[in-house]
Amino acid sequence: MTEATRTIRIGSSNGLHARPAKLFAQAVKDSGVAVTISKGSGAPVNAASILGVISLGAEKGDYVTLVADGDNAVELLDSLADLLTTDFDE
Repeated sequence: MTEATRTIRIGSSNGLHARPAKLFAQAVKDSGVAVTISKGSGAPVNAASILGVISLGAEKGDYVTLVADGDNAVELLDSLADLLTTDFDE
């Protein structure tokens, strides 16, 4: 098992609200890898939980930290970083 950490800047113009949060949480869930997401010094939440992700209140330009623990953790964080930096509201 490999643990990987990545800090990513939110790119979606409306932050991690319903649609981007859903796409992100679904990607985490589909991966089968344990991933947490946190904003600033806040407590990490389960990244596969849409409500948990939305509860962070992450806005455009905010930084979030992802921690993945499992096989292919680094590759998974690469793909999740792409999701978080994309503006789905363009």
